[in-house]
Amino acid sequence: MPLVAHTTLPTFDLLKRSGKEILDINQAHDQDIPELHIGFLNLMPDSAFKATERQFLHLAGSSNHKIHYYVHPFSIDGVVRDEATLEYINSYYTSFDELKRSGLDALILTGTNPANPTLELEPFWEPLGEVIDWATNKVTSMMCSCLAVHAIVKHKHNIERKPLHKKRWGVYRQQIASSNHPLLKDIHSPFDVPHSRNNDISAEQLNAAGFEILVQGMNSGVHMAVSQDMFQMVYLQGHPEYDKISLLKEYKREVIRYFNGARPIFPDNPENYFSPDIDKIIRHYRKEVTNALEKGHQLPAFPEAEIEPFLENTWRDTGEAIFNNWLGLVHQLTHTDRHFPFKEGIDSDDPLKIKETPRGE
Repeated sequence: MPLVAHTTLPTFDLLKRSGKEILDINQAHDQDIPELHIGFLNLMPDSAFKATERQFLHLAGSSNHKIHYYVHPFSIDGVVRDEATLEYINSYYTSFDELKRSGLDALILTGTNPANPTLELEPFWEPLGEVIDWATNKVTSMMCSCLAVHAIVKHKHNIERKPLHKKRWGVYRQQIASSNHPLLKDIHSPFDVPHSRNNDISAEQLNAAGFEILVQGMNSGVHMAVSQDMFQMVYLQGHPEYDKISLLKEYKREVIRYFNGARPIFPDNPENYFSPDIDKIIRHYRKEVTNALEKGHQLPAFPEAEIEPFLENTWRDTGEAIFNNWLGLVHQLTHTDRHFPFKEGIDSDDPLKIKETPRGE
């Protein structure tokens, strides 16, 4: 069932133009269909802020359950913003205080780019902790992405993420480690997931704190884990929300940083992402960049349009299926027992069977 355009957020129109079914608020009110209200804490930097919003709304709107989805984007203090992004937030985003008053069924938390040696030194650390503490007691389930995973694990369990000797960057094969979990219903292993991070929480660290590892890759570490109650916190170190060009955009930014002297060497290719055709284009472009640096010329135009036709999104279908499972479970459990135990109230023959109950406080 579709997302409900309950505000003038421009992403609703973007998704509608791309073929996504979007209901306006009047259409939704005319239909006797249960609602699910999902908070979306967007911590991403300005360069990826709107794209990340669109990507996660796409995943939420891909569910096939008979539910209307209301997504409520918000941000918090402590993330440096340019004027245009601040204006966008003020125009289209709600506040955390308003969401605390109205209540949420689920919460999605994105990552961001840290600027300090430890997370506790980040200006957003205390505001993020406030959101985490409130949601732990008031929200059925949190879907946490990348740095949000590291922040919650540190905030609640005092587990320190560890720097990687080399950025984990590319598309990696994942294996299901716990096939009987309802979040992985009808998910086939192996499957692909993009990763992009400089730090890691290992399986050993998560297991020691009582987390269950659901999905991991031999070369990428843990992708998906859940908290002890099996559902309230879902951790994703990978990025199933990424578009096919997301890693290419990151690669382009790293080339620019190299050209401007912000990094010492030309960036390595994202692993398992560039085909031989793309690699040939990149090798030629690298020579152009090196030549421009030696001669003091401007940075040559990045061959994005030439590369894009060769890219494939091999992870989107699985990401949509996992979000579909998650939202189905959120709806079922929201109106039974927020504090679990996990399997009470779940149909043993169909763990994603939806109960047609109205949304409550």
